Amino acid sequence: MLVVLDSNALMMPFQFKINLDTELTRLLGSYEIYVPSCVIGELKRIARNRWEAKAALELASKYRIVEVEASGDKGVIEAAKKLKAAVVTNDKELRIKLMREGIRVIFMKQNHLVMIDDLT
Repeated sequence: MLVVLDSNALMMPFQFKINLDTELTRLLGSYEIYVPSCVIGELKRIARNRWEAKAALELASKYRIVEVEASGDKGVIEAAKKLKAAVVTNDKELRIKLMREGIRVIFMKQNHLVMIDDLT
């Protein structure tokens, strides 16, 4: 399965002390991680003020970057559609947008990642 990480997901390990790779393996088995180019830009902007963003940038460097034209949530959605991938995020508004687009969502619940496939 292909998985896209948003900026929020890349900061989870540093904010909540979870291991993304371990959690994704537990949840999905095998997977490939991608980070939208817009997320890299966002993390660079906020890294000046937040140590978690700086650490998230370093973490993102170990994953593949997918180029997108849009920014923010639209860029994450663009990447997920382009790759036919699920998205890891804890951003509630983005989760709703993704579900409306029919994109699988993986989010953190009680210090573990869980996946939802649709609005039902």
